[in-house]
Amino acid sequence: MVLNISAVLLFGAASAFAVKTRAAGGAAATVLFLFGFFAAGTGAYEPIHNLVQAAADALAELGN
Repeated sequence: MVLNISAVLLFGAASAFAVKTRAAGGAAATVLFLFGFFAAGTGAYEPIHNLVQAAADALAELGN
């Protein structure tokens, strides 16, 4: 039996574990970087980018 797991799912779970355990080492940083790298190549990039852009615009408007 062959089990295929998406890299985004794998690194997402590892990232959640690293954040939950408050790991701060080099391995945790690598996992978080790889999760971001693989997530950027998926269809999730555009909605995440739009959400972050909207939040940044809202924060910029608070200062005015």
